[in-house]
Amino acid sequence: MNKVMVVEDDVNIRKLVVLYLQKNGYDVFDFEDAGAALEYLEDEEVDIAVVDVMMPGMNGFELTEVLNGDLEIPVILLTAKGQLDDKEQGFLAGASDYIVKPFEPKELLFRIRAVLKRSNPAADTKLSFSGVTLDREHYEIEVAGRTHMLPVKELEMLACLVERPEKVVTREHIAESVWGDLDTSTFTINTHMNRLRQKLEKYDAEVRILTVRGVGYRLERLEAETDI
Repeated sequence: MNKVMVVEDDVNIRKLVVLYLQKNGYDVFDFEDAGAALEYLEDEEVDIAVVDVMMPGMNGFELTEVLNGDLEIPVILLTAKGQLDDKEQGFLAGASDYIVKPFEPKELLFRIRAVLKRSNPAADTKLSFSGVTLDREHYEIEVAGRTHMLPVKELEMLACLVERPEKVVTREHIAESVWGDLDTSTFTINTHMNRLRQKLEKYDAEVRILTVRGVGYRLERLEAETDI
């Protein structure tokens, strides 16, 4: 699971961003100023930072220079300003992307996904859980020593679940990750998920995909019990 740092002094914007990113499968850590964020990074790591430009003390441009230059953390800047010179200053500071307030949370989600792909395109090409090994590069899964091909959509859906085993993965996260569109219909997602279930059962995989009504899905070991 990717870890996202949010540094924003406006508590309402910060809460909105945190809740939306958590809902879509990210591990989020939020701070109201640069000092608190840098203190956290003394002992912890994150995959990407979303940083407000106009903050008291160290501003977003200065923080970006530290995050990107010293710690090699990609940064998306948030700002109420849209002038060209502000964008230039942001990119010169090392920002990977720039989004102007007010913005749709969906747009921020897309930009985070794009920056993470550019920053680490070869990450998680192989994933494993409970005897199932998934190879995203070759569109294969291995179960009980046997290799099986999967259609791209089904393989990426399985990847979403294997990345968060035994935790609920929302339909929104699957739609955005697999189709790149949060408006992908429930029918489309359910149809592909049912096909994936049937194949996992056919291959005698020691996992099962549970439907969490109104929310999404959860991947569990076959022997696990559920109260859903």
